[in-house]
Amino acid sequence: MGTATLSEEKIMLALPGDAVRQIQWRFADRFDLQMLVQSARSVARGTVARLVAAGERNTHEWTPGKSEMMEAFDRAGVTAAFMEPEEGGFIAGPKNLALALAAFELAWVDGGAATASLAGFLALAPIHERGTAEQILRYKSLSAPPQPGEDRKPWRGAFVLTEPIPYVGVDTGMLSGKMRVAEWKEGEEPWLQIDKRGRFITNIAFANFVTAAVISDDERIKGSCVVILEETDEGIFDHGTPTKKLVHQLSSTGDPIFNLKVPASRIVGGYTVKDGVIVPNWNHGEIIEAVFRRTRVPVGVMTAAKLLSAIEPVIRYQRGRFRGAEGAKPGTVRYEQGIQQREDALHRLVDVWATGEAATSLGLATARLFDTLDPIEKRKTAILKESGIQGGRAEMKALKESEQRAIELLSLAPDSPRRQELEADPLVQFVLMDAEANVLCPATKLWNTGHGTNLLREAVSLMGGYGITEDCPGFLANKWMDAQLEATYEGPEAVQRRQLTVTMTSEVFLAEFRAWTAEMRQIASSHPGTGACTLASAMQMWQWTLNYLQTATDPAGGKLYHGQRQGVTFPMADALCWLVASRAQILDVLELEARGGDDPVAAEGLEGTVQFLSDLCHTQAAAAAGEVSRICAELVFGYKPHPVWNGSGDGLADGEEQNNCFLAGELEELEETVPGISTMAVDVLGEDGGHPPKAGPCAGCAGASDFLRLQNKLTTCLSGSRLAKDRAAETVAKVMIPEALDYPA
Repeated sequence: MGTATLSEEKIMLALPGDAVRQIQWRFADRFDLQMLVQSARSVARGTVARLVAAGERNTHEWTPGKSEMMEAFDRAGVTAAFMEPEEGGFIAGPKNLALALAAFELAWVDGGAATASLAGFLALAPIHERGTAEQILRYKSLSAPPQPGEDRKPWRGAFVLTEPIPYVGVDTGMLSGKMRVAEWKEGEEPWLQIDKRGRFITNIAFANFVTAAVISDDERIKGSCVVILEETDEGIFDHGTPTKKLVHQLSSTGDPIFNLKVPASRIVGGYTVKDGVIVPNWNHGEIIEAVFRRTRVPVGVMTAAKLLSAIEPVIRYQRGRFRGAEGAKPGTVRYEQGIQQREDALHRLVDVWATGEAATSLGLATARLFDTLDPIEKRKTAILKESGIQGGRAEMKALKESEQRAIELLSLAPDSPRRQELEADPLVQFVLMDAEANVLCPATKLWNTGHGTNLLREAVSLMGGYGITEDCPGFLANKWMDAQLEATYEGPEAVQRRQLTVTMTSEVFLAEFRAWTAEMRQIASSHPGTGACTLASAMQMWQWTLNYLQTATDPAGGKLYHGQRQGVTFPMADALCWLVASRAQILDVLELEARGGDDPVAAEGLEGTVQFLSDLCHTQAAAAAGEVSRICAELVFGYKPHPVWNGSGDGLADGEEQNNCFLAGELEELEETVPGISTMAVDVLGEDGGHPPKAGPCAGCAGASDFLRLQNKLTTCLSGSRLAKDRAAETVAKVMIPEALDYPA
């Protein structure tokens, strides 16, 4: 049997630049996004970096320097990135990718700066997603930076969801904020009295308005809603005291108090009156769902940016580690390479780099997906509304037929006329994209901020003692600590896992997942160096295990895959995140290889760049396969009781047949006719029933032969992964980096 031969190896000469990244992340043809990236970068590596270097992270108060940062966002167009052109912005249409790219650039330097920018968008997001046309125009226009000739300051907003009830951020469905009817004159609009206390509210120190989640405390109001509160409303608008955070100090966080009288027209999305009762058109849960499924993505991208930003400082530190010592003279290996003489340092940095690539690819792929989904979702809503169908449950019921059509589409050949017919159906398009988005959004948030934070710790450790100092290049210690908070933003990890346990079992998503597995097999045939074969085998194992768990029971008869059995469902959610991140990384490298030659800048050294990024893909796919294999094996076998010796002296297990237990005498006889069989005997028993000193006979594999076959296949699919890691490490040791960081230490 032959083995795959590798073409002549090419070495990546320099760190991937903008031309490469624009192709990978699919905005090479978007000049508006390229300009936004450059503007956000100039603020991050200028204003923001100077604030961090000057020690502005050492105070919890909102300072003039931090205010200057917000003004710099305005001047650079970062604030306007959320607005439509008619509202004072410059990007038309969906802006999920735009916001993710801006967050990436800001978080490259400081997570608090990125949070301060995103929090303003988060305040507007409930209005943007579910507000009335009047609400959208008013608040987005007020929040946009002033246009030439305008003499005004832009409004700043905050999203007030979490409350001290008593533990903030535990359950966004639990509200203590109340609303009552303050005044309701016949024939006039009702006025509401809002009583709300917030906890850990970002941007509150300078907010002119907030969008607050409240629940009815009056029989004349039904349910919950989100309401807009302005600083000049009648009553108390107390910005509260600053939170004494250990992280993200460049963003303002506090515990505000509101007791305000506002018109009912401030209810986000409007309301109707039925039988003398005010009924909000959207409850707070529906609004939060629409908001968080998009705004979670930039937070995941923030942590990804931190990982990639760590590469250059670590390389610089490792190479210069021994310079200045008596035994390290210019021109020697010790002087030129420093710690990078050792494979361990290189391999650990390759792990950090591969994770950063996968996390960024996953986050930006999800952002692009939402950009595509947003107009289709609006079209879906309009189509159903024309049929008299409105509301979450009614829409879900109406889309059942479209779900079956979507599954049918995925089973058809690319050139099938029926496929073309189904692809033209906007409801089928929506169902497919929605199922994918419902998985990729929580996966981005969970994996990037969870596993990403673990790898940031690794990056800090690669800096030695320098890593935990204030003047550490790249502010790596700050980034590591900041990432701990990002893992809790917009729902802690358990919230993301809980969502995944529901969405990843939908029939539509599982049909898509099977198509993705076939896609990776196809890629493996043409690009074996990407690790696509390894990934496809891991995907196959994950899906087999999910099918098994959904029908299997424990010894007491309890169903294994159940909403309350989080020891089963949560690990499966974690395993899926590894798979979708690795897939996104591979697809980005293929995009670069396919289109990189068309760009004169990216084309220079393209082969070496593609080779290196492919090696990172292979390394990451092997890591994902290892996690999936471990998790799935634990779940398949971990709920089977281990057999025990029965104590009767025959050496067998209670309730078990002999299975792989052999008497010593029997084995000697068999060895005469079947040489070598003794090497296959699991347990050998003495003539008197004596048995090996362990808990019981080795567990049988009844019913799990398919799993073991998949696991064996996955193990052999790891072939070449360590060779890829060695090549990547060699590139890391040789790649050129700038003389100095482009922002201060």
